[in-house]
Amino acid sequence: MNHPPTQSWQGEIWLGDDHCLLLGSVARTAPHEHYAHQVLIGLDGPIEVALGDQYQLGPMLLIPSRQPHAILSHGARCLTLFAEPLAFDLGDLAQACELAGNHPQHLAEQLQTWPRRPLPPRLASALQRIRTLDEHRLSARELASTAALSISQLERLFSGTLKLSVRRMVLWQRLRIGIQLALGGASLTDAAVAAGFADSAHFSRSVRCQFGLSPGSALRNLRLCTLG
Repeated sequence: MNHPPTQSWQGEIWLGDDHCLLLGSVARTAPHEHYAHQVLIGLDGPIEVALGDQYQLGPMLLIPSRQPHAILSHGARCLTLFAEPLAFDLGDLAQACELAGNHPQHLAEQLQTWPRRPLPPRLASALQRIRTLDEHRLSARELASTAALSISQLERLFSGTLKLSVRRMVLWQRLRIGIQLALGGASLTDAAVAAGFADSAHFSRSVRCQFGLSPGSALRNLRLCTLG
């Protein structure tokens, strides 16, 4: 099952604040893991995934947050959902997909109105600040001050509630920004710098680690659409 990655994903992608949808042909990927939960729905047949050391084949596959996996299907038409676990439980995502009947617009509407997980107010304040990242560095001290916490308290809050460090959450948001800019037409270098990466190589390494493909391979044949 050690298939090499295909050239690219192809299709349309819709980006929300805490989720995104991809409708099109999936590509094989190298093993990887990411913060988002992932749901894969085969539109013409089952989807193949290596989930850790287990092989899975089915019409709808659920991949939990930070679960190592690799996409094995080659060119299969698929509806893919990525959603942040700070907002959604994986079971809720499966229910939303079933209610939407595998229709991307219906699923987008379901997710826009789906109740989000309640978060402690100080964690919500810190996350709101992370959402406003730009090319400048965000220090742990500044973020802790935003949440009216010490740095150690902030780290415990993130690791205890989100099962993720502050640094990795900031990286996840920078990846989202860089990907959105690249999908919007920016060069990888410009997207990387605007998202706060040291250079395009740093951005590319992070995308490959999180999604199993280089940003060029992952993004070149995707068309950015608007949710709502």
